[in-house]
Amino acid sequence: MRNKIQACIIDDEQYGRDYISLLMQNEFPEINIHFQASSVEEAYLYLIKNSPDILFLDVQLGDGTTFDLLSKFKEIHSQIIFITAYENFAIQAIKNGATDYLLKPINKVDFIIAVNKALDNIKKRQPSNTPLFKDNKILLSTLQGFKIVDISYIIRCEADSSYTTFYLTNKTKIMVSKTLHEFEPILLENNFFRIHHKHLINVDHLQEYIKGRGGQVVMSDESVLDVSYRKKNDFLSKIGKTE
Repeated sequence: MRNKIQACIIDDEQYGRDYISLLMQNEFPEINIHFQASSVEEAYLYLIKNSPDILFLDVQLGDGTTFDLLSKFKEIHSQIIFITAYENFAIQAIKNGATDYLLKPINKVDFIIAVNKALDNIKKRQPSNTPLFKDNKILLSTLQGFKIVDISYIIRCEADSSYTTFYLTNKTKIMVSKTLHEFEPILLENNFFRIHHKHLINVDHLQEYIKGRGGQVVMSDESVLDVSYRKKNDFLSKIGKTE
């Protein structure tokens, strides 16, 4: 599991990207600038495979706006800080879940406040205790208390808003009042793969893949699940296959 906070800068001006990078290096050296993009397309190709903790977004890009980019995703878990020369997009930015909205030229104090706000939000979203227990077991809190489950016994996980249901090899299921996103980093390290925004599967329990636009998988509990089209190639690569 990664420990360092990761950020991505999306700005069509090299100067803008360089200045944000310099501010981050000087004021927040503990944060890693993981990627920089100058267009909607470039940023989209990055974000379908990565989920940075913080996104710095300019509004107007050469091939569209960052609102066009955000509309391509059902959900974005990153803290979003807009940095733009345009005042009139603030309301739209707030509707897109902006952590803060800064105007160019960047005021250093405002920038530091915005990043600290993002860091506070990231900290608040982290579980109070890690769901990983020990010896490849995971702790799942329930209304009645908690259960400790061997990760290898989990066939699949299904997201439903702020809840996650775990389907186990003994044909039982456990519903937990946490998002699938909170469990994803741990489970991905244990041969799980998110085939769809609703489904995270244990590849060890995969029985069959059915071809299609995205395709479908059949799991060991005989469930048939859709594979997102944008996840298809990465999924096939994960299991060492191509169509």
